[in-house]
Amino acid sequence: MSAFASAAIAIRPADLADIPTIIQLAEATWEPTYRFIISKEQIDYMYRVIYTPASLQRQMTDDQHTFLLLLTDDQPAGFASFSRLPVEHNVFKLHKIYVLPSHQGQGLGQHLVAAVEAAARTAGGQALELNVNRHNPALAFYEHQGFTRNREEDIPIGPFWMNDYIMRKELH
Repeated sequence: MSAFASAAIAIRPADLADIPTIIQLAEATWEPTYRFIISKEQIDYMYRVIYTPASLQRQMTDDQHTFLLLLTDDQPAGFASFSRLPVEHNVFKLHKIYVLPSHQGQGLGQHLVAAVEAAARTAGGQALELNVNRHNPALAFYEHQGFTRNREEDIPIGPFWMNDYIMRKELH
């Protein structure tokens, strides 16, 4: 049994004071996640748009994204964010889910997805959607969690494009 198997896992809501921790986790996960999928220029551009302290504060306050921090033995190991879709009030969107590369493959992402699903259900959510790059190996992870490919979407971000699947899971 690995040392990790006995680690205490906790997931808690993040607040504005956790922004530096979220940035540290993003710095450790962003580039390894996308380096084989999109260009370094696009990685750098998107990171600068999404993970500045001001952007994260705006996501938490103005955009009403709920952030969850995942801790193993009281140390940050991952995070997720989600919100209710403005048009379909019974549908939530999983905006972000990242686990440190050193902690991947150990079920932590499943814990984060389950926590987001539970929070969405509690708030009256009937479905959870997410965007994932069509070439992202995480597709298999999401499918294993019960998400299905719902549609394709190409989204401009600055001078770049995100070529995504919209995946959906019904919350029963």
